[in-house]
Amino acid sequence: MRELIYYYSAHSAFAYLGSACLMEMCAAHTLTLVHRPIPLSPVVEAQGSLPFRARTQGHVDYFFGREIERWAEWRGVEVVPFRPTFHDADYTLASGMIMALGDRGEAVDAMAHALLQAHWRDDADLSDVATLRAFAEGLGHDATALMAQAQSDEIAARYAQNAQDALAAQVMGSPTYVLDGEAFYGQDRLEMLERALTQPFKPTRWVNPPVD
Repeated sequence: MRELIYYYSAHSAFAYLGSACLMEMCAAHTLTLVHRPIPLSPVVEAQGSLPFRARTQGHVDYFFGREIERWAEWRGVEVVPFRPTFHDADYTLASGMIMALGDRGEAVDAMAHALLQAHWRDDADLSDVATLRAFAEGLGHDATALMAQAQSDEIAARYAQNAQDALAAQVMGSPTYVLDGEAFYGQDRLEMLERALTQPFKPTRWVNPPVD
């Protein structure tokens, strides 16, 4: 079965906005979604993006405000009308919970979507252990076993490898979808990605001068 590599952070607004649409698209095209949660800031900063606090107010208000509102309306999903209260908390454990379920399949899809939705729709704290335990139990998992696995050395190593793989794939942000080696950055590329599933784009011929 054809695979789609999915790089994203567990607290990403734009991953959330495209999540339901992405899952529907994968089902419609019998496409296997391969989850690769990443620590977002180290990856995007390595690609040259500014840390959030170093960006201008205008940039933040547009890209992390108005664009979220418009895309939420366009996609038909609910979002809180502010940057989530705990957005800067450590989401390593939440990412580990996703990875502890594997890297593909219905259980992973459901956990990833539930965490993204809770953060952006319900203002959930993805670093709070009690909150995460409740999510695990609500989805029918043994919360104690899942959270123990999520904090294991094996998961930590996979999380670090995901970051390295993202850098190698030149991932610039969350979400980034990689189909047959070609990256599509941003949930606003989902329609373009869906076209590529049935009608691939012509190979690139573009050449840029070296970046100094």
